[in-house]
Amino acid sequence: MKNWAGNLNYASTDVRRPESVAELAELIAGARRVKALGSRHSFNRVGDTDGVHVLLDALPQHIELNRERQTVRVTGGVSYGALCRTLEQSGAAIHNLASLPHISVAGAVQTGTHGSGVNNPSLAGAVVGIDLIRPSGEQVSLSHGDGDEFLGSVVGLGALGIVTGLELAVRPSFRMRQRVLENLPWERALADFTPLVSSAYSVSLFTDYAGGAISQVWLKALDSEPPIRDRFGAAPATRPRHPLPGMSAENCTVQMDEPGPWLDRLPHFRHEFTPSKGEELQSEFILPLEHAPAALEAVRSLADKLAPLLFVSEIRTGAADEFWLSPFYRQQSVALHFTWKPLQQEVEAVLPRLEELLRPFGARPHWGKLFTPGGHDWESLYPRFADFRLLAAAYDPAGKFRNGLLDSLLGVPAVSAP
Repeated sequence: MKNWAGNLNYASTDVRRPESVAELAELIAGARRVKALGSRHSFNRVGDTDGVHVLLDALPQHIELNRERQTVRVTGGVSYGALCRTLEQSGAAIHNLASLPHISVAGAVQTGTHGSGVNNPSLAGAVVGIDLIRPSGEQVSLSHGDGDEFLGSVVGLGALGIVTGLELAVRPSFRMRQRVLENLPWERALADFTPLVSSAYSVSLFTDYAGGAISQVWLKALDSEPPIRDRFGAAPATRPRHPLPGMSAENCTVQMDEPGPWLDRLPHFRHEFTPSKGEELQSEFILPLEHAPAALEAVRSLADKLAPLLFVSEIRTGAADEFWLSPFYRQQSVALHFTWKPLQQEVEAVLPRLEELLRPFGARPHWGKLFTPGGHDWESLYPRFADFRLLAAAYDPAGKFRNGLLDSLLGVPAVSAP
């Protein structure tokens, strides 16, 4: 199998589709190495294995709203698109969404995927409970009451077990409107960065770092918020836009300040369309919000190397959380996302230079995207990283859920799998 982007072939030739959690547990207990795959939207080998690959799409799919608890329980293979449609029909919502609604809930949470908004936590921020299957086939459920074990497991990279279910906090459904600004001067963006990214519920900036202006600013505001008056020197778009220059906006969510349901405004792309064939690569680096202007200036100094390789770069923000391996762990953050052309050799050649520029700002790579595993001091970036390594060793001493990428991050297990 290939991943969504088509940039890698998975190592396993043994692919299973269990039809029940009990069958999955039995499969895990008997495997030497095993990993689950969701929507296959990772761009690196975090979900790879040379053992058994399990796809969760044949498991019974459940979405169960609990109005008393104000939560929803979802099974591991459910996509955000399916979840959001079900919630909206019941008058409920979750706090935020990523750019694509097509990704699986479990995979997105395990890798720290996020949307935007200075006060909006990542998608993992909604998690109040998680169901996992351990290497022995034991099924466990964790919640806030389980303390460190819960906080270490939610963004767990698949290293602590295969996720079969999640419980997410919900809120009443809400309405939003979206507008796009164009040609935001870099000088103004850097001088007023925090007010700019705080000017709506969710804000995204799109650029290739070349030239004197940011090409687009997408503002997603609650319908109850007052109209956005400060344009920060940019011009309002006169027609719907796509983040990529020259692309039709047909598949994008509704713009031009037209109010609509949250699930039809928070993503950039509409639920009923797949936005591309996946012929792209992605990297992302998350760092403290206060470093944003200096970090962006540093990246701009590399524009002549980056721009020829980029489709576009998106600048987003996020609120702090408490999950040990979340890129937003205990810091309000800015996220610099790079959507690359499918030129993997060239991208991998420029990544070390980009990471070197961002290292002084404490940049944490997105776990599911392209980065240089050996180019980061993980203990310095993640204060609980050593604790996570111990947790992984305790629950998976033989490395059943490991692969080459996880071994490079966590160290090779001391006990070999039988």
